[in-house]
Amino acid sequence: MKKLFLASLLGSTIAMCTAAMAADDLKTLEAAAKAEGAVNSVGMPDDWANWAGTWKDLSDKYGLKHIDTDMSSAQEIAKFAAEKDNASADIGDVGAAFGPIAVKQGVVQPYKPSTWEQVPAWAKDKDGNWALAYTGTIAFIVNKKLLHGSEAPTKWADLKTGKYKVSIGDVSTAAQAANGVLAAALANGGDEKNLQPALLMFADIAKQGRLSMSNPTIATMEKGEIEVGVVWDFNGLSYKAKMANPDDYVVLIPSDGSVISGYTTIINKYAKNPNAAKLAREYIFSDAGQINLAKGNARPIRAEHLTLPAEVQAKLLPNEQYKKVTPIKDADAWEKTSKGLPQKWQEEVIINMQ
Repeated sequence: MKKLFLASLLGSTIAMCTAAMAADDLKTLEAAAKAEGAVNSVGMPDDWANWAGTWKDLSDKYGLKHIDTDMSSAQEIAKFAAEKDNASADIGDVGAAFGPIAVKQGVVQPYKPSTWEQVPAWAKDKDGNWALAYTGTIAFIVNKKLLHGSEAPTKWADLKTGKYKVSIGDVSTAAQAANGVLAAALANGGDEKNLQPALLMFADIAKQGRLSMSNPTIATMEKGEIEVGVVWDFNGLSYKAKMANPDDYVVLIPSDGSVISGYTTIINKYAKNPNAAKLAREYIFSDAGQINLAKGNARPIRAEHLTLPAEVQAKLLPNEQYKKVTPIKDADAWEKTSKGLPQKWQEEVIINMQ
């Protein structure tokens, strides 16, 4: 019994010491971040997954000034590499496939937030170079008033026969668009190595003159340019909420299949404000930071460890819509395939534009 008691006591003491050390480390980090006074981001605009809430909290709590420059995942990594001698960005947010790419290019530095153990293994780099803060599932956002007599689509198969234009965005730069192609492939019998079913479907839509070159954004939707947009669920829900007439729009997960992925912060190896960037990641993975993301309609990566306020839970789509959602199973294959997608898209889809 004594041995068991001593072992238990020792274990409790170690845990308490570890917690105390972590608290001290956080205080040191907070002080260093406050001294830097600013955190500059790329690809983390106010209206994406409610980043505005996080930037406000970091300003209110720690006095951090903030500027964001919106850009694609590929552009963020290129910026980190190009500006290493005079970095203007401290932290960015990129699609899941781009985390490993950033590591390979040597442009990031690690930081494991204090909630690290609650992040699933599939959603993080073992060394702390990247970790998904929230998940996204490819969805449709439909302007019901612009369907030219067609029924609102509820699955990928419906896109083949509607009269409306379909907007997916720029697959050469946007992770959202590339994952949209993968989702369509999965729903039509393809996978991370085989996007052909999706390319054939979009080529057919292009031949019908129904493939729009407009990016599905709030601006293009407000102009009436988007009839059916292929977007992350959190973007679609956020866009709808901000429309003058939100009832004109419906956001849904295609019932014949979709892909669930996510976005990860990457901290610039050459950041001028590295401690502020690390504190930003720490906050993003805290309960408050995760709830902020949920307020922006994004599903937090630590969802099972959180109790979301009822009004925040109501901002998300019902669980039953996610029955046929598939995570990326072969990340290496998807990385390779996604790199080749822009050329295939140009040669097999865009060539058919009328």
